[in-house]
Amino acid sequence: MIKKMSVYSHPLIHHSMDPEAQEETREDYDDKQVVTEIMARCFIPPVTTATAWEGFHFVGHEIRITEATDCYGAVVWPSALVLCYFLETNAKQYNMVDKNVIEIGAGTGLVSIVASLLGAHVTATDLPELLGNLQYNIFRNTKMKCKHLPQVKELSWGVALDENFPRSSSTFDYILAADVVYAHPFLEELLVTFDHLCKETTVILWVMKFRLEKENKFVDRFKELFDLEEISSFPSLNIKLYKAMKKNRRNA
Repeated sequence: MIKKMSVYSHPLIHHSMDPEAQEETREDYDDKQVVTEIMARCFIPPVTTATAWEGFHFVGHEIRITEATDCYGAVVWPSALVLCYFLETNAKQYNMVDKNVIEIGAGTGLVSIVASLLGAHVTATDLPELLGNLQYNIFRNTKMKCKHLPQVKELSWGVALDENFPRSSSTFDYILAADVVYAHPFLEELLVTFDHLCKETTVILWVMKFRLEKENKFVDRFKELFDLEEISSFPSLNIKLYKAMKKNRRNA
């Protein structure tokens, strides 16, 4: 779980409050503290360059990400920062070293870059039109820095899964996903993709921002196939971090 500092002695928590009110105040304060720390990992370059980029500090590296503001998939959203922070601060419990990791909806590649810097064999996937920028970001931030050079591969949810990711050879220890659920018409295809890529021992680490009722319904559908555990919640961002595994893994 993302570490949160204790606030039991903080002046905001007055001893005259009832226990339930105190607990709500603690959670609100913890949330804001951790979110502030996560967002502090992002910085804007002091000098304008020919190619616009945004900077991030993770795993002891400065990561430079080029975005494309005309495409939702090529922007770094807060969910990606939450997942990167979690991977870094929980590297012992969720050890990435030499693990086979796939990120779906990789976008700009920030999460894949952090997983690579943590020692994983990473396959970063997204739609064809995003692969150029994704490849550029991953190459510039991992070359000569990572134990395993990340791969970039096309993945359109629900399309040609058996051909491009055959179950016999596509074995992943972790599936990473940040903000892949939103108001788009491919939620069923996304669920099929999760199911196809996930073996009995695969761990899904999924960060989700709740916006519309569609997201709640997707979570309900997801629970039909996977055991879902909420690891952390960030009310100020309306974001939750989940861990999931296939329901039938115990019968394997």
